[in-house]
Amino acid sequence: MGAAIALPFLEAMSPLTLAAQGNPQFPVRSAFIFMPNGVHPDRWTPQAIGTHFELSPTLQPLRKLKDDILVLGQMMNKNSIFQGADGHYAKDANLFTSMPITKTAGDNINAGGISIDQLIANHYKNETLFPSLEYGLDRIATGVDINVGFTRLYASSISWKNATTPLSKEIDPRLAFDRLFRSFVTGNTKTDNPHKSSILDAVMDDARSLKNNLGRSDQDKLEEYLESIRSIEKRISNQDSLKDFESKVTPDIRKELNRVNISIEEFVDAHAGVNITEKTRLMYDIMALALWSDASRVISFMYGNSVSNRNFSFLDGVTGAHHSLSHHMNNESNLDQYDKITMWHLEQYAYFCEKLKSIKEGDRTLLDNSLIMFASGLRDGNRHSPRDLPVIVAGKGGGRIKTGQNLIFEDNTPLANLYATWLQTVGIETNKFADSTRTLHEIMV
Repeated sequence: MGAAIALPFLEAMSPLTLAAQGNPQFPVRSAFIFMPNGVHPDRWTPQAIGTHFELSPTLQPLRKLKDDILVLGQMMNKNSIFQGADGHYAKDANLFTSMPITKTAGDNINAGGISIDQLIANHYKNETLFPSLEYGLDRIATGVDINVGFTRLYASSISWKNATTPLSKEIDPRLAFDRLFRSFVTGNTKTDNPHKSSILDAVMDDARSLKNNLGRSDQDKLEEYLESIRSIEKRISNQDSLKDFESKVTPDIRKELNRVNISIEEFVDAHAGVNITEKTRLMYDIMALALWSDASRVISFMYGNSVSNRNFSFLDGVTGAHHSLSHHMNNESNLDQYDKITMWHLEQYAYFCEKLKSIKEGDRTLLDNSLIMFASGLRDGNRHSPRDLPVIVAGKGGGRIKTGQNLIFEDNTPLANLYATWLQTVGIETNKFADSTRTLHEIMV
């Protein structure tokens, strides 16, 4: 599916009184970035508390962003601990719902509730072309992990429309780019825009025939699937929205679109399956464009599925795969390789944040007007521990968040406290999310 692209926010779009005061209002964008398998437990936490902290060895890739980030210690996803919650899935699938998942080896998956990104997406759904975008690098995992008795379906999603409906992610940069920007790349014509026909038109007759031969439960599932396609098409086929979206293209955005488009072609031809860095940065380029253009204000991104065992031997000093090395058994060689892999993830996160920081919005930057979370569902992959999670938040939330701090909260502070604070920052009036107990006034202006 394709779409068009909007302007970055301009002062002319703001209320006249605010523009006259030189203080245009920009929306707060949100991105939730997941890294599997935890971190080296002894090399993550910075020295000193507050604003005069020193980045730890692992966090060195963020040195240019030190004043733009929060490092939050002793956060815990309390509902990731329950009877039978062994391994990764119970800590990762619900990282952004903060509710316990249902232990199952079947398809009756349940993440306990809506995820924070989708709650925000519902708030913005009438203001952007796409309420949210879900991206990642790994294909959907299938089957059952017999080691812990969980379906691998839990491995593939961090965004949940509701407790039982995970949102699938796009993992192909070409498709992700074309869905948003294809018709605005030089050389493409309006007839290239695949909005013109419906996916359902091609499959509906076959679907009806199939439905007649299914049991009631499967009929309901098929109808739910078709309805999900219809809902996507409705979102992207609103002609008024598309016309407004299309009318706001700027030369700056078009120039960046052409650059990313060429990079995607080069990636597909030369780099697929060799080194994941370029693909990751392409996805981040697309995410930056989506936030800049206001195509969406909410994005989730998965570096890998839960229990991802991607081989990182393309990194100097690394000879193994992520999940295997996360079970380091306190072996120094394994720990060193494990840490190098985490630092690679942070280098890509820094790339994304620095790109957002380079884009001006009034007297701030796009990063200033965003909240970009980096987190893993485990502290230490060897122990599968969900206590003192590795959590970073970049961006000032439109001037509402005090960055440049390393904060250590009380032991086992609910991660949901951060989410309750996040919701208030983006303009959703609530004091509660999942098992939250308070907002984090320490990070608020």
